[in-house]
Amino acid sequence: FGFFHGFYAEKKLVGSLASMSTSERIKAIQKMPETMKKKREIRDKVLKEITKKSRHRSTQLSCCTQCLQGTVASFRRFGNSLSECFHLLQLWHKTLKIIGAEFGTSVLSYFIFLKWLLTFNIFSFLINFSFITIPQFVAAEPNNLPFTGLELLTGAGYFQQTVLYYGFYTNATISKIENGPSYNVQLAYIFTVGIYFVICFLILLFSMAKSFCRNFINPQTYSGNASKLLCTWDFNINNEKAVKLKQKNLSTQIKEDLTEVNREVLNFSVTERVVRIVIHLVSWVASLGTAVAACAGVYFLSINNLKLFVKGHKNDLESQAAMLVLPIVASLLNAFIPFFYSWLGHLERFQTPGHQIYVTITRNIILKISIVGILCYYWLNIVAASESQCWETLVGQDIYRLVLVDFIFCLLGSFFGEFLQRIIGTTVCVSLGLPEFDIGRNVLDLIYAQTLTWIGILFSPLLPGIQMISFSIVFYVKKVSLMMNCQPPRKVWRTAQMTTSFMFLLFFPSFLGVLSVVGVTVWRLKPSEECGPFRGLSSMYAAVSEWIKILEDYTASKWVVWIYRNLITSEVFFFILSILVLILTYLYWQIIEGRKTMTKLLHKQIIN
Repeated sequence: FGFFHGFYAEKKLVGSLASMSTSERIKAIQKMPETMKKKREIRDKVLKEITKKSRHRSTQLSCCTQCLQGTVASFRRFGNSLSECFHLLQLWHKTLKIIGAEFGTSVLSYFIFLKWLLTFNIFSFLINFSFITIPQFVAAEPNNLPFTGLELLTGAGYFQQTVLYYGFYTNATISKIENGPSYNVQLAYIFTVGIYFVICFLILLFSMAKSFCRNFINPQTYSGNASKLLCTWDFNINNEKAVKLKQKNLSTQIKEDLTEVNREVLNFSVTERVVRIVIHLVSWVASLGTAVAACAGVYFLSINNLKLFVKGHKNDLESQAAMLVLPIVASLLNAFIPFFYSWLGHLERFQTPGHQIYVTITRNIILKISIVGILCYYWLNIVAASESQCWETLVGQDIYRLVLVDFIFCLLGSFFGEFLQRIIGTTVCVSLGLPEFDIGRNVLDLIYAQTLTWIGILFSPLLPGIQMISFSIVFYVKKVSLMMNCQPPRKVWRTAQMTTSFMFLLFFPSFLGVLSVVGVTVWRLKPSEECGPFRGLSSMYAAVSEWIKILEDYTASKWVVWIYRNLITSEVFFFILSILVLILTYLYWQIIEGRKTMTKLLHKQIIN
């Protein structure tokens, strides 16, 4: 009798639990005064009961409903399998895990940022190649210039008459069939570049907002704290190497969190504070003075560089070598001055490694953006007003050489900056030890290279393809150099906010500065008379104005003209759009704050 009574009571309990919602069921099972084994058995029986009821209900449904549900389930399974495939195809997924486990999140943030920039350039190359370069192949004339091999370094000679540069593109409308559809190269060129920059702008804003939300507004939700130790183990891992890697990764992250919590605040005497302030001031004066001197040198060298082009190109070795003087000097300054800034950072003795890295990054960004600014002034105000037949191609060649030489110096920096330091630290001066990976210098090298690529897209549409190859090589070279030559940071520290800072620096001043340069080029500068798709026009943007005038004669295209007149060229529209963006931003932050409050309540419930 007792057995049947217990069986009936358990069946009744299972039935009542099955009728509850998921959250109520979980709470009810948790409150039961039973062992974990018994609770699991009850949970399994409840799930079986729910499955039986759902099957019973499904048999009563119509055939069409069952078909629809089966289709939805098939699509869901297909989506899950597709996402798993994309997860497996992620670039360098295992490599990034190893780097994070060995060197922590500070060094890992550099490689994640490098991978992110690589995807940017892959997207840009595909866009430009599809809508600008492929149509030009149809109308291209044969290249009669000889190829000597030096063009790979200088970007001149044979490459002048290829799709690599702006000057080679035609201003004609391409049509392979008479009275058939045509392809307007002018509109394709300006719309492709314009839409690409709009997409980049949106992606950067979204990425910054997402990273800012994760790392500044509610970092505890993502960092995990105690839950990282108790709840983050992946029980699907059964490979011994993967288990050890996961253990090492979790150990490094927990050390970083504990260092953040147990950070000591040092108290200095008045004399020590005065000495520290003086050292900081002297360091800033020295860094700013070095940046000003570097910019002055680049400006005067660029003026001499222009004289070489105006006199005419020669194919002898001396002229080819003279073209490389400006990019080599600019790259030398960008390569060696950051070492001086790193030395200043060590001299200042900041309390945390994060402070030192952020100060070094600030000094480097001032140096690199100042040099890029001087070069842009030289290109837009001096080269564009010169007597050259195709000033856009000259600018494209300059940027090509800067990108290529900067890539070479980046590789050499891994050798001289890390390999030789390891040799010296392990043989000559053992007290120095192995070098640490210089995050600030390496990140700014990436931002500088990406800035040049964005500027060069208008003058050399295939430049993102070159940068795509160089970033891929840089990733593998830096990874090998890191594993062979560097040691993990001596002070373990968490850098969750660092990726957000990298994205912000890429957005401002880099991307916004590039938009200013492109805007001046498109709206204000007069294109060359004898080359490029915009030859003979007062400005590149004039191609759009002329296209709108043609559309005014067609009734079917009146809506395009209306959008152009009332939206694109209207200040009122952009004013209203700005207000809407501000309202949406405010609502977004309110939602984030609500989620933050809910997360705190959930944490309290879990603790209780």
